[in-house]
Amino acid sequence: MTEPGSSSAPSIQAPKSSPAGTCDCHIHIYGPSGRYPVAPTSPFPVEERPVAAYRAVMKRLGIERVVVVQPSAYGTDNRCTLDAMAELGDLSRGVAVVDETITDSELRSLTEAGILGIRFFMLRGGVLPWSALEPMAARVAAFGWHVQLQMDGRDLPDRVDSLLRLPGELVIDHTGKFLEPVGTDHPGYRALLRLLENGKTWVKLSAPYETSKEGAPRFMDVGRLARGLVTAAPERMVWASNWPHPSAQDNPPDDAQLLDVLRYWVEDDSLTARILAENPAKLYGF
Repeated sequence: MTEPGSSSAPSIQAPKSSPAGTCDCHIHIYGPSGRYPVAPTSPFPVEERPVAAYRAVMKRLGIERVVVVQPSAYGTDNRCTLDAMAELGDLSRGVAVVDETITDSELRSLTEAGILGIRFFMLRGGVLPWSALEPMAARVAAFGWHVQLQMDGRDLPDRVDSLLRLPGELVIDHTGKFLEPVGTDHPGYRALLRLLENGKTWVKLSAPYETSKEGAPRFMDVGRLARGLVTAAPERMVWASNWPHPSAQDNPPDDAQLLDVLRYWVEDDSLTARILAENPAKLYGF
């Protein structure tokens, strides 16, 4: 197979038809600023991106299910995410940002609304500290929630033991989110593989444009890591678009090409279908 940089490398085409139940496991919805005020800690400027705009992506890519993730822009104010989920209906699930002030009654209400994860964003703009991870993971596990974690994967060796202690499932964003490309022998990547061994860790194969130095169309510095993860735990890989690409607003990637990148990385159609549909159905309870 020809790698990027070769003049004979075939271009990525529009995606094939997606399997029934295809799920986009990580999107954000942004509403009118007058209704949903942006937190002062927001890492990105916010432009309105409503559910109607995402429905066009769903139609184009054949997406039938979606996970709405609370964006850092709104801190712990989950109203926009909840309103988006209500508009999308039963085809959606959600991941919220909540802190220690939340009551069990409020957690129960969020669960009934379709929230099933707590987001820890450990980069610029995140609002929950590392010290909150274990106590909040214990609280939300009682409601069946998982922990969704985004961090620089190069720091995983310092965190792997505490992550292995978490009581529920753990979902790692963006193929480990290594902010500088690493090889498969890097301690951070080895730590990620160690997490996969516990049977409770999942990885989203998503947003390669955020970290790749090789770039489009294949993002193979990230793809090599993805292929190793798929080999290690194919039953716990899922895919996401990261729409509307808040870190790349000036030059957003093509969502159809991002879906085809997954097919290139995985190469096996039946395994790709598993990652797109079967695995997220299990993780998110569709």
